[in-house]
Amino acid sequence: MAPHLDVSSPAGSFTTSFDRVPFRPAASSESETGCLVLSELHSSSASFLENDSVEEDFHMSRPLIPGVYVPTMCFFDQETEDVDIEAIARHTVRLAEAGVTGVATQGSNGEAVHLTHAERQLVTLTTRKALNEAGFSHIPVIVGCGAQSTRETIQYCCEAWEAGGDYALVLPPSYYAPLFAPSSQTIEEYFTTVADASPIPLIIYNYPGAVNGMDLSSDVVIKLAQHPKIVGVKLTCGNTGKLNRVAAATRKLSKDYNPEKPEFLVLAGSADFSIQSLIAGGHGILAGLANIAPKACIKTIELYKAGKYAEAQEMQEFVSRGDWTAIQGGVVGVKAGLQAWMGYGGYARSPLPKPTAEQAKSWKEGFRELALLEKSL
Repeated sequence: MAPHLDVSSPAGSFTTSFDRVPFRPAASSESETGCLVLSELHSSSASFLENDSVEEDFHMSRPLIPGVYVPTMCFFDQETEDVDIEAIARHTVRLAEAGVTGVATQGSNGEAVHLTHAERQLVTLTTRKALNEAGFSHIPVIVGCGAQSTRETIQYCCEAWEAGGDYALVLPPSYYAPLFAPSSQTIEEYFTTVADASPIPLIIYNYPGAVNGMDLSSDVVIKLAQHPKIVGVKLTCGNTGKLNRVAAATRKLSKDYNPEKPEFLVLAGSADFSIQSLIAGGHGILAGLANIAPKACIKTIELYKAGKYAEAQEMQEFVSRGDWTAIQGGVVGVKAGLQAWMGYGGYARSPLPKPTAEQAKSWKEGFRELALLEKSL
């Protein structure tokens, strides 16, 4: 496998318009990426994007390294449900100051399914700008880019690059899964085609709960990992055996494996098996709980790597109990926890319901132990 740092951007990929959908060239460098972006971006939020997206430090090299990555929340005005870019920026900087390794926009926690193309770019751009302006330009931004068609997935990758994204986190398509070719052929072709055309490298996202139960096997992940522009995997399936097989195989496929800068990053998708994933050879986590307790998540991994296994296990127990509250409440519960303990968070975009007073109290108590620990670190 080739290292992921020096991946050239494809030229001429998908450079003609989609059927009857007006396009304009990307504001960045079409000649470099071959990407075109929907004319929807001429909306009011897009003017913010077009005026500010081209900066020297937007497209610098940001390697993926082991650590704690956070799928960030998307915040909305509580009355209008407009994207609240100030809250997004403040939250991003709080995570960076806590010491996270990277952030991811447009995931489940980021309510990507509730956002338009233009809003997705606005969120990613706001995140990138907030990091750069706060002195964290080295932190990579991963962007959720999965869609049901190969074509739109590539479009999301192009838009992510334009907004300052460094890597694309891609779920497999699943709506027409019963019609897919056997032996994962359709899935393999999907990821390969997207990786060939995308201006940024891909991270495979294996989350059966989000794709009608589709669970990519270790064989499929290992095969895809040999593509030079597929550089990591997030395993939210919770299968540590699979994680071990993927980590071991991709390590052996590396020419000169460097544990501090692996060519293929293997991440656990939940904080409740952080040290378990490290024991299995993983490189860290990409976990929503870090929105509430980034320092606790980081400390868990640091203690394990320092050989303080008893302390790491104790910290993992705190994290796992807090993560169970997050898993039960989903994005609604996590936002309620943020509001209760950090003073911001608000509500998810409709049709997700606002929590009742009883639910808000329950989630506050569920996060109490972890929130107090976080404040002490």
